[in-house]
Amino acid sequence: MVILIGAVTDQPLDLAAHEAAVADHRAGAVVSFAGVVRDHDHGRAVASLEYEGHPSAERVLREVAAEIAADPAVYAVAVSHRIGPLAIGDAALVAAVSTAHRAAAFAACARLVDEVKARLPIWKRQVFHDGTEEWVNCP
Repeated sequence: MVILIGAVTDQPLDLAAHEAAVADHRAGAVVSFAGVVRDHDHGRAVASLEYEGHPSAERVLREVAAEIAADPAVYAVAVSHRIGPLAIGDAALVAAVSTAHRAAAFAACARLVDEVKARLPIWKRQVFHDGTEEWVNCP
């Protein structure tokens, strides 16, 4: 099991760095994902976002990464989530997984992203162009 990056940070995320981190001479596949801030949500125009994380967020992120990395087909995992203010087009979540074959890499990366989205204690505040706002994923 190799987890090369597992960070919750207020710094911009670098997808290429995550892909490079999971490179492995045995890997025939590296699959990556970038969750990018879009300018709309459910038909409403989004002006900006802000993510807040619980102090346990990085620990939870690393736990999720470890679970994915424990799969014998997975060679390495790298995943990070951004907190703080983000602009349209910024990456909020990046992930990369390496395996011997593409099907396993796609499946592992999808599991990684789905579990991070389901379990990470990070909440999103969306500000809309009409001046309203909403919190998403709040308990």
